[in-house]
Amino acid sequence: MPEYSEPITFSIDVEDDEYGIVLLSDIAKQVPAKNRAPGRVNIYEIMAKPAIHVDPGMDIRYCTRMFENFGIGRAPVVENKRVIGVVGYTDIVLVGVLDGLK
Repeated sequence: MPEYSEPITFSIDVEDDEYGIVLLSDIAKQVPAKNRAPGRVNIYEIMAKPAIHVDPGMDIRYCTRMFENFGIGRAPVVENKRVIGVVGYTDIVLVGVLDGLK
């Protein structure tokens, strides 16, 4: 079985609606673990919606607090109602904290 360093995230964009988010762990918990046929499961049945998202200008301290308060480890980055990326604890540590050490 292949190993991934981080869960792969899918962000679903539906016009005039809120964003949703699906992790591979969500798919694993809702499809094979419940003995459901993958071809018969609609993504909307297992996605988390609305997705908690962050603004690209959010201070990393507040982003980290929000992750902790809501029990999440990654979130879409939304600017002008468009997803421009995904941020997680790894990004916060590698970019935010380590850049501060320079």
